[in-house]
Amino acid sequence: MVHDEAGGAATRCGEDLSAAPEFDGAAFDEAALEAARKLFAGPCEFFHAAQTLDQLPPQRGPEVAFAGRSNVGKSSLLNALTGRRALARVSSTPGRTKQLNFFDLGGRLTLVDMPGYGYAEAAKSVKEAWQGAMFDYLRGRATLRRVMLLIDARVGFKPADAEAMTLLDKAACAFQIVLTKADKLKPPALAAMAEKAGATARAHTAALPSVLATSSETGTGIAELRAEIAALCA
Repeated sequence: MVHDEAGGAATRCGEDLSAAPEFDGAAFDEAALEAARKLFAGPCEFFHAAQTLDQLPPQRGPEVAFAGRSNVGKSSLLNALTGRRALARVSSTPGRTKQLNFFDLGGRLTLVDMPGYGYAEAAKSVKEAWQGAMFDYLRGRATLRRVMLLIDARVGFKPADAEAMTLLDKAACAFQIVLTKADKLKPPALAAMAEKAGATARAHTAALPSVLATSSETGTGIAELRAEIAALCA
């Protein structure tokens, strides 16, 4: 937990985490899950793209950003959350997304698709942008409530993920680890990965202690992730 100079609990990305509970899918009742389903089933439209700070749209409401290594499944997860096939473009070419893409969700929430990081063949300028413009976005966007940091459950954490989490800590921006492609692992292996992810989260000051496991193909964890995100715009 990050504290301010006076010793009180600090807020990160506009969110006070002093009493943040451990996440448990059962913590959301049927009403909360249904409300979240309706929110994500509503209108969701792309409305802006930005590569530099001066291109960012005006701040108008809560934002939730999705970050992760190239090909971790960000686009597939955004499509699964909103029940659309092509809200975000799914590419077989790693490192294709090179800008912040903004999507309006029913006028209540903005979803932000961040550029993938860690692709070995990505241009040096793209890597520098993630540590430059992307870091400035994370640090200075008052409406950014949380970053969902996607980790491929099959391969776990890579050095690029460690660098991203360090940047999030430095930006004092709350983030939550979301495991993707959970259907590719057998239950014991998935449980072990979730345990490792939880330990990793606890080692970072800006991380929520809870971990979500999802699958865009089978729908595992999608309802709970929707409810987690919907709670941020309550």
